[in-house]
Amino acid sequence: MSSRKDLALGLFIVGAGVVIFLGKLGVFGFLGRTLWPLIVLLPGIFLHLLYFSRRATAGILIPGGILTVYGLLFLICNFAGWGLMSSLWPILILGVGVGLFEYYLFEIPRPGGALPIALGLTALSVLILFFTWLSSAALYIIAFLLIASGVWMIVRRNSSGRNNKWSRGW
Repeated sequence: MSSRKDLALGLFIVGAGVVIFLGKLGVFGFLGRTLWPLIVLLPGIFLHLLYFSRRATAGILIPGGILTVYGLLFLICNFAGWGLMSSLWPILILGVGVGLFEYYLFEIPRPGGALPIALGLTALSVLILFFTWLSSAALYIIAFLLIASGVWMIVRRNSSGRNNKWSRGW
């Protein structure tokens, strides 16, 4: 029995030494600075798991959806830079819309007011996001997509016109 206790104590001492060594190397500081959004994301995922394992009611999906969207947003901003938040902040409104929409989808009977509010918040978020992007470099992307779509429609029209002539025997 003494050898088991000695083994457990030895493993504990080695583990404590590894934790102290990694702490002095700055590993935990790096992980804390980099992965802190998981503190928001993981509870959101956990709330979804509670509902889908039938341990909670659909009402738990409202905070679950909000926390999941916020956690993903914070994770993206943490890796891509927090300057991105100046154009992605409308996603904070979208998080509430997602939570309410999930609640509407999975609550039986369907709650009457949840869908219009969820769709309204989602539309508001997308609209603000669109106008926020208009003031940034995204305007160039939109212009490029419009030009490409127009060219594609012109080319498609010309090729379909030729197909019609050949199909009629001209």
